[in-house]
Amino acid sequence: MNAEPSFPTLRMRRLRYNAGVRSLTRRTRLHPGSLILPLFVRVGENIRQEIGSMPGQYQLSIDQLIEEAKEARDLGLGGVILFGIPDEKDHQGSDALHAGGIVQQAVAAVKNAVPNLLVLTDLCMCEYTDHGHCGILHDQAGLTDVSNDPTLEYLGKQAVTHAEQGADVIAPSGMMDGMVQAIRSALDGAGFAHIPIMSYAAKYASSYYGPFRDAAESAPSFGDRRTYQMDPTAQAEQALREVELDVQEGADMLMVKPALAYLDIITRVAQTYPGIPLAAYNVSGEYSMVKAAAANGWIDEARVVDETMTAIHRAGAGIILTYWAKDVARRVCS
Repeated sequence: MNAEPSFPTLRMRRLRYNAGVRSLTRRTRLHPGSLILPLFVRVGENIRQEIGSMPGQYQLSIDQLIEEAKEARDLGLGGVILFGIPDEKDHQGSDALHAGGIVQQAVAAVKNAVPNLLVLTDLCMCEYTDHGHCGILHDQAGLTDVSNDPTLEYLGKQAVTHAEQGADVIAPSGMMDGMVQAIRSALDGAGFAHIPIMSYAAKYASSYYGPFRDAAESAPSFGDRRTYQMDPTAQAEQALREVELDVQEGADMLMVKPALAYLDIITRVAQTYPGIPLAAYNVSGEYSMVKAAAANGWIDEARVVDETMTAIHRAGAGIILTYWAKDVARRVCS
């Protein structure tokens, strides 16, 4: 066997001197069609209310949401994912469960105005409950917590209402045990066997979610979500087990959330399930930190963002949910 050449015969910089050669040999390429834009919708008209902790991101009324959806289509984005902010919240998250709910109205409006744009819906209770938790509560041993199995029934009903209004993909994020199976059963039973599920299969109880809770007005009124979202210190094998269960229950696509602190998890999932599309969510805290540093002149925002997106993609995520989707698409297509 011939030995590999070494310096000075081998010079790795030969592949770097020329911009054309760098482009020719590049293997990790961003594409607008792999990016999903998260959007926050609320009741009202002509509302475009900037989110204080997420500069450049807005709570939108449906008329403004449609304009964003049209821009997403024109930029060739892979789609949008919708998060609803109801006018009124209650203990059961009632707004999430009927056709007149804010997300259901938004789905119907976007699909009517931009029929070819892929619309995903985040499926969870936290945005709709007055307590901010991801399901129905119960008291046990003196502690108040989310009751897993009763919540599954609610998630199934919620999924059907989204599909009825035209949602293309259902994305459950609550980390309830058995949620994919319950949603799959509900969708199939209602005649929506063709609707895929993108499961937030490995979602961590992360400190990176803070700005999102401002955006969706969904901060828990007590406690935290550590009894159902994954422990950030858990072994990677626990994430793989969570993913395996969702695959067995019928998940069509998988997601890891957040992205940057869990690139290792993205890679492990991609390697273990190479035939299943994998998404990663570049979350609000990741966005806001870069925005804050850029506003202070400490970093070049565009270069940091493109490097971040490339890292997530290189780790194994073929789909990236990111608040920078439009910015990246403009640069890629320019």
